[in-house]
Amino acid sequence: MGSHLNLLQLLKTVRTIVRNAFPNLVSYNRFVELMQSVLIPLCAYLYSRKGKSQGIAFIDSMPIRVGHNRRINRHRTFEEVARRGKNSVDGFYGFKLHLVINDGGDLIAFFITRGNTDDRQVLEQLTQGLTGKLFGDKGYISKALRENLLERGLELITKLKRNMKPISITDFDNALLRKRSIIETVNDQLKNISQIEHTRHRSLANFMVNLIAALIAYTWQPKKPSLNLHHHDFCLVSV
Repeated sequence: MGSHLNLLQLLKTVRTIVRNAFPNLVSYNRFVELMQSVLIPLCAYLYSRKGKSQGIAFIDSMPIRVGHNRRINRHRTFEEVARRGKNSVDGFYGFKLHLVINDGGDLIAFFITRGNTDDRQVLEQLTQGLTGKLFGDKGYISKALRENLLERGLELITKLKRNMKPISITDFDNALLRKRSIIETVNDQLKNISQIEHTRHRSLANFMVNLIAALIAYTWQPKKPSLNLHHHDFCLVSV
């Protein structure tokens, strides 16, 4: 709802303050209808804003709710594509946004799936071209997946479940694993600053425009969550 309120406020401001600069300003409803026409250009622009990995990356997924759980059976806009999902907190109805960021908080890759998609299912495709070390939570634990990634130069490092045998990792890797919360901070900023989630979408295309625009807005934040690592720290990655 928040992004629609901001859009209404923006259009109201334009009409009252800079109307002469926009003589052909359309109505709010028409503006919403036209939003889907900019989806492909926005995707191309977001691609140009992607960051680069210097050998350290973090991965996580976040729920994108498109409706209240009590109204799932009455939901129509996304009934063909949205699904019930579950995270560590509660259940939700909608999609999942899978993110990979570098140590400076820059977006490296993202993937959108239905809400019931296993995080491991998209990991290999999401990390194409990445090498070095990738830190994730317990949801990415998979011996086969870890071996496949290692073959192409990407080491997946996660916390272990209680019934798993301990794996020896370096103190540097262990320290970075404890800093995995950096990507959770990015998720929080996407929701509370970029307003990536609301429940008043009129179509799948407009949902995608809102999501891509929110990711673009995040890339322009002057100060992103960062580990403030230096050149010496990156040298330790290959030790």
